[in-house]
Amino acid sequence: MDMPLILAAAGILIMSLVIIGSATHINTPSDERYWFVQRQGIFALMNIALAAFLMNFDYKMLAGFRKKLYIFNIIMLVAVMVVGQSALGAQRWIVIGPISLQPSEFSKLIMIVCLAGMLEERVGHLNTLRDLLPVAAYVGVPFLLVMKQPDLGTSLVFMAIFFGMIFVSGIRMKLLGGIFAVGLAAMPVLWHFLKDYQKMRIMVFMDPNVDPLGSGYHIIQSKIAIGSGMFFGKGLFHGTQSQLNFLPENHTDFIFAVVGEELGFIGVAFLLLLYLVVLWRGVQIARDAADTFGRLLAVGITSMIAFHVLVNVGMTMGIMPVTGIPLPLMSYGVSSLTTNIMSIAILLNIHQRKQKLLF
Repeated sequence: MDMPLILAAAGILIMSLVIIGSATHINTPSDERYWFVQRQGIFALMNIALAAFLMNFDYKMLAGFRKKLYIFNIIMLVAVMVVGQSALGAQRWIVIGPISLQPSEFSKLIMIVCLAGMLEERVGHLNTLRDLLPVAAYVGVPFLLVMKQPDLGTSLVFMAIFFGMIFVSGIRMKLLGGIFAVGLAAMPVLWHFLKDYQKMRIMVFMDPNVDPLGSGYHIIQSKIAIGSGMFFGKGLFHGTQSQLNFLPENHTDFIFAVVGEELGFIGVAFLLLLYLVVLWRGVQIARDAADTFGRLLAVGITSMIAFHVLVNVGMTMGIMPVTGIPLPLMSYGVSSLTTNIMSIAILLNIHQRKQKLLF
């Protein structure tokens, strides 16, 4: 077993439960003060049990289910458009009894499995744009369905996964550079396809005071929270911005700001160190994987987690636009928690069956 990866992931989960409790206890009735913590903890234990069960099968079997998983993924994303429930201006959730599921979260991990199976046959053969187009179209269908919800943040995660996996598949650097150049040149055109609230988020990223009581409010309050924590923080359950409800979404998208306010620089440095261990182990597992499929799986998962951490932490500090991207294993949410625990389980599965490859 990869103990550094297990301990780092467990450390993040424990911090998550503590911070969720601190962020939410004051806003709920006394008899349900720790309802969010209990719910997150129960689902964490259920997912850990499921992950332990999944460790008993060979991850290579996933390649055989690639086509079925891809079809299921498309059906799931289309179902959101038909029977999904709307919240915060987006139709992203399917309600099943007391549980609200976000299919786009599961879609990311499914896409990693499907894309790894597809690229396994194309490693070393991505030399021209013609070679790359089928791969881009393969990712493009779920990408566009997620964009339709609309969910720009998750769509960008798809892009991070795509580029991370084609990079290790041996794509020519000249071709990759050309794609980035075209993407940069197309940004002024893409601007016109963004919705008004998405345009405003980019504008307040440049200057939060453009709309200080609207779209810029989240960034302003988050920066105040992190800055006021200083070196040692204000202490658990003593953060003014989070406890007094100045900081929106303090147990989900902006949970990192609560860590900064209550645990200070020491707390956020420790949390980022845990993420560094997870990413470092992901890279090492990819390097030592027994086969190409396992290496691609590990790279896709590591790319996904790295992008989530980069964007979420960046947006809370005002150096990235605000998107609905949760902090892995930290933010409250059943769908995100399940996806990330399953991702860690797959990394551990690949590590268990590793054999040194000669490069």
